[in-house]
Amino acid sequence: MDHKKIAEDLIPLLGGEDNIISGSHCATRLRLVIDDESKIDKGAVEELEGVKGAFSSSGQFQIIFGTGTVNKVFSHFAPLAGLGSGEKEDSGTHKEAANKKMNPIARFARTLSNIFVPIIPAIVASGMLMGLLGLMSTYNWVDEDTALFIMLDMFSSAAFIILPILIGFSAAKEFGATPYLGAVIGGIMTHPELLNPWGLSDAQPETMDFFGLGVEMLGYQGTVIPVLLAIYVMAKIEKVLRRIVPNVVDLLLTPFLTVILTGFFTLLFIGPLGRILGDAITGALGFLYETAGPVAGLIFGGLYSTIVLTGVHHSFHAIEAELLTQIGGNYLLPIWAMANVAQGGATLAVFFKTKNKKTKEVAVPAAVSAFLGVTEPAIFGVNLKHRRPFIGAAIGGALGGAYVVFTQVMANGIGLTGLPMFAIAQDPINYGIGFIVALIGAIIATLLLGWDDEPNK
Repeated sequence: MDHKKIAEDLIPLLGGEDNIISGSHCATRLRLVIDDESKIDKGAVEELEGVKGAFSSSGQFQIIFGTGTVNKVFSHFAPLAGLGSGEKEDSGTHKEAANKKMNPIARFARTLSNIFVPIIPAIVASGMLMGLLGLMSTYNWVDEDTALFIMLDMFSSAAFIILPILIGFSAAKEFGATPYLGAVIGGIMTHPELLNPWGLSDAQPETMDFFGLGVEMLGYQGTVIPVLLAIYVMAKIEKVLRRIVPNVVDLLLTPFLTVILTGFFTLLFIGPLGRILGDAITGALGFLYETAGPVAGLIFGGLYSTIVLTGVHHSFHAIEAELLTQIGGNYLLPIWAMANVAQGGATLAVFFKTKNKKTKEVAVPAAVSAFLGVTEPAIFGVNLKHRRPFIGAAIGGALGGAYVVFTQVMANGIGLTGLPMFAIAQDPINYGIGFIVALIGAIIATLLLGWDDEPNK
């Protein structure tokens, strides 16, 4: 593969160098902010060697090359497009340029994603430890009074107990505030003086009088929404102080006043309000889950991939984390997993039946990627491109979603779907059955619906 030639051919198909505002790449995709996307020859882009699909999402035009290829193409593409050469850096960073192209809802969802994605490894590790402890307890591998079990139990709960500190650091970074001040606010919300509600359903905290205002001495361990609101306010306070405090005393006064003001606002108003909002969200979802049951799984499993197209799914991490800490399990993630598996199933169906060499080349790695939880290559490279396979995947996702809700499958974490979710599934057997239901359902539905196959070029 001639990576330089691919980069050279790509520039005119994107409308020329002047049409490219900024660009970067992730592990699999070239991410570009384009001035006028109507100038892009999308069909020609997808026919380039090495391209597995192209789509617009989150204010960016994204081209799927795959791991190991995208970085080689970008190394030639960047200088040809004028990226990093100075003339395009005046418009701001790539992230800022992408945000300007996004609508407010997509921008909000992306912000939540940027906050929670860095935290996912910690939550996944804790979830896997919880699964291991569950096996130990169920099959009596280790006595629960032993030091080994007690220490592993400490390891598994630590991330959730200090979750406000982790979120505080990450959220402050995303909101443009000092990350360590965000961690301090998270520390205040989990201070030992406050009663730790983690695992105490009948906790009765004391109430402290603060100039006539009652302050409930209940901590925020394992909460999500209160700390998000607190750090958002903290960022606003810090930015105002940075503007009005003289530079000579900025290092001393700004952090001091930021912590004091945010701390008071948090314990008096923001924290209690955030707790009410969090309880309301989990309560509403719980009511829907318990009353609608498999119907809810059918609807959410069928619609999830369509939601992915809008980018709004990035906001689900916050809701899932709230569920995980409030009820001890995440019943949304297995539903999302069924939708992702179904995308892989529909892609496999296309691979088996299509006679187009380019489609076959893209379909297998796209399906494998979907089974590992990354669905963009399957959705945009194969299924949505041929339309009816995307509908077939929605049918498979709906069937799988209905099954995992019917059997009440939950996860011990967030972020992992497909095959990796077996590591954090509370009921791996029924999750596996749901996996098969979604996979087979999507394959059969796609083959029955059919699609217009493209001739080889």
